[in-house]
Amino acid sequence: MLLAIDAGNTNIVFALIEDAGGANTIRARWRIATDPRRTADEYAVWLSQLLTLEGLERSVVEAVIIGTVVPRALHNLQVLSNKYFGTDAVIAGKGDAGWGFALDVEEPDSLGADRALNVMAGHANHGGDLIIVDFGTATTFDVVDFAGAYKGGIIAPGINLSLDALVTAAAKLPRIAIEAPATRSVIGRNTVDQMHVGIFWGYVAMMEGLVARLKAEVGRPVKVIATGGLAVLFEAHTDLFDEVDADLTIQGLAMLWARGHIPN
Repeated sequence: MLLAIDAGNTNIVFALIEDAGGANTIRARWRIATDPRRTADEYAVWLSQLLTLEGLERSVVEAVIIGTVVPRALHNLQVLSNKYFGTDAVIAGKGDAGWGFALDVEEPDSLGADRALNVMAGHANHGGDLIIVDFGTATTFDVVDFAGAYKGGIIAPGINLSLDALVTAAAKLPRIAIEAPATRSVIGRNTVDQMHVGIFWGYVAMMEGLVARLKAEVGRPVKVIATGGLAVLFEAHTDLFDEVDADLTIQGLAMLWARGHIPN
């Protein structure tokens, strides 16, 4: 099995991927808060317990691939791979694990690994012109053309960041959950309801407005693909998305590893 590690700014996702007849199946998925100080030994203890709960031994992991937007976290993850799984981790975007698609932007080296993996998996899974919306620490909008080239996009504050900023800066506002308001009314009758309206429906309006502008600029039919943990929350309250593909980044890691290690 392949251990795919997606190290983001807020969480690190570990996914155990089984190649079943050429189809990559996610056998298990675990999430831990990102902390660059966490050592390889700490990761190993945590992962070993989770593997045991799945009825698996550590020896089932035959390869490791890492995609990260947190450079300080990389070293300990590489040590984890070497020390506890006996293999050198493949680093997404480096060396033989280059992206393999055109980066038609002014600063191609600045593209985050998570966004590049989304581009790769999005093109493979859905084809055509795409807008990929990824709900992470930031919410990103990535434009992919029908040939699979990355054309650019948008970086916006994630909804949790927006809420944190609001609550931190306004002393009398309480912390609220990220959830849809109880009704579709946008006239809040109390402070908490007004915050829910502003955070949730404000965020939906932002997404819909930006995607409309992106579609107009592309000028061809475009599919909108949502990914990331909060995609499902918004899916039920907007017609913006053509599909929700929650594991796009992990799929990209599996595809990238397979491209370099499975004979054509």
